[in-house]
Amino acid sequence: MNEQIELSQILPIVAPVIVIQLILMVIALVLCAKAENTRGPKWMWVLIILFANIIGPITFFIAGRRSE
Repeated sequence: MNEQIELSQILPIVAPVIVIQLILMVIALVLCAKAENTRGPKWMWVLIILFANIIGPITFFIAGRRSE
């Protein structure tokens, strides 16, 4: 029961999630910066994208952008 988990065991599981999170975050920030109209102020979306981890960028893709 007192087994210690080493970093080499966790890294293959966590690394892809971190990479996906960073890619989504960068894409969402770029699209937010380029968008002329968003649903709500842009500063709010930037905060959501940065601090809500994976859910923030996905929320921006679904609800934040206005179709033009």
